[in-house]
Amino acid sequence: KFECHFINGTEKVRFVSRLIYNREQQLHFDSDVGVFVGDTPYGERAARYKNSLTEFMEYTRATVDWYCRPNYKIIAPFSVERRVELPPSVSISLVPSNSQPGPDRLLCSVMDFYPTQIQVRWFQGQQEVSEHVAATDVVASGDWTYQLLVLLETHPRSGVTYTCQVEHVSLEQPLRQRWEMPPDATRSKVLTGIGGFVLGLVFLALGLGFYLRKK
Repeated sequence: KFECHFINGTEKVRFVSRLIYNREQQLHFDSDVGVFVGDTPYGERAARYKNSLTEFMEYTRATVDWYCRPNYKIIAPFSVERRVELPPSVSISLVPSNSQPGPDRLLCSVMDFYPTQIQVRWFQGQQEVSEHVAATDVVASGDWTYQLLVLLETHPRSGVTYTCQVEHVSLEQPLRQRWEMPPDATRSKVLTGIGGFVLGLVFLALGLGFYLRKK
């Protein structure tokens, strides 16, 4: 394992090489020390051998110049100089409950933000909701951005506003995404319930009629 440590750009550069076998570090080289140091009995013997190789040691001590310093120019734009702050995009979706009786769930999807530090809170009206809230870990999207899902288990009521509030360093003020139960959604649930009730009565009547006819 090779490591380059930079202090104040390339003003102070340190190279560290670690030789590891079976998860155990056997020996290492530190450019600040200038020689290999053994970490196990075997590593001590190997270190003495490597330190006796004059040309090899000159090559190893020069690693800070031929390996670390040139790579700093390549890596720095993606690490040291990265100061981008990407604001999150926020959306809310209704996740109906499964076949088991229970509350519906409102899902707040917070996407495409950077850096990772973020706070997400749910509000019902003006009141913050802290119970029945579950969140995933912050997950890397693979393009230097991150995402987070925060779930609220609730019984959405018509006329009540639900708000997902997101606070992030890229935002001058909290981002608030609001959601209300669509009027037709409530009517649809009522109609579904009535339909199920009527259908149940029909099957009950058919079953009763079949039973009486058999009897």
